[in-house]
Amino acid sequence: MRVLVTGGAGYIGAHTVRLLVDRGDEVVVLDNLGSGQADRIRDVPFVRMDLAAAPVSEIEAVLRDNAIDAVIHFAAHKQVGESVAKPALYYADNVGAVAKLLMAMENAGVDKLVFSSSAAVYGNASGAISEAALAQPISPYGATKLVGEQIITAAAEAWPLRAASLRYFNVAGAGSAELADTVAFNLIPICLDRIADNQPPVIFGDDYDTADGTCVRDYVHVVDVAEAHLAVLDALPHDPGNIILNVGTGIGTSVREIVDALIEVSGTRLLADVQPRRAGDPAAIVGDINAITAFTGWTARFGVEDIVNSAWDARQSQSASASASAPW
Repeated sequence: MRVLVTGGAGYIGAHTVRLLVDRGDEVVVLDNLGSGQADRIRDVPFVRMDLAAAPVSEIEAVLRDNAIDAVIHFAAHKQVGESVAKPALYYADNVGAVAKLLMAMENAGVDKLVFSSSAAVYGNASGAISEAALAQPISPYGATKLVGEQIITAAAEAWPLRAASLRYFNVAGAGSAELADTVAFNLIPICLDRIADNQPPVIFGDDYDTADGTCVRDYVHVVDVAEAHLAVLDALPHDPGNIILNVGTGIGTSVREIVDALIEVSGTRLLADVQPRRAGDPAAIVGDINAITAFTGWTARFGVEDIVNSAWDARQSQSASASASAPW
């Protein structure tokens, strides 16, 4: 299969690119390198382009010139806080990119798409969440993901598009050091940055109605998420439509458990700093993954220990490389 991966130089995208290449697919990466890193994709054919800004004709040319069979679409802004501060940017770029990509795909006759969505579409929902749960995002980021799903669904009704939208929960860990998450916007990289600076990792709220009082989330290894994309791509049905699927483990882990595991693996003597709750944080969110398992047979292979250890190992490897290349 010839696959175009938009945002393929990003954290999850690069892991997916690596798996596609390893199994023998021909891959082209399209990325504007706003947050992606070109060295993650090695010698994979690369097109530097901003989907939201590019004319549809240029996107169509990439599809035609590379005889693309399917698209996996990751390219998007993804910072919840930034989306609150810059909502127009998020709607213009995240939604605009989906719309232009779909027009280009229709023109070029490319009818297979896997879309990177998010559990952020569920907003303040709590408990075990299935795809049937009400989608009611509370951030512009989550709203743009939901609108993206809606555009894809409408396109699948208008022309024979075969698509799936994957709603990830908390993606973490690393398949290798060069593919690690280097942007500290999620719990594990934030904690690792603080530990590296000899500052205590922070827990926001320890008075929730959970076993240890801290928030519970569904943490899923990035390699599992990448494997889910391949499984869904391979399983797309012949009939048009947009299948909505959760990607997680179905297992909840508390923030305290994650922080304690990071403290242990790092060998630090720092203790967690408990701060007041943040507004809008639900007590517990866990993904119901029965649908994706039934559809593809996929289930997560890695657990929290694998996530924490791989993130720490990647951080150590990156630190060692930086030290080795630093001037005297």
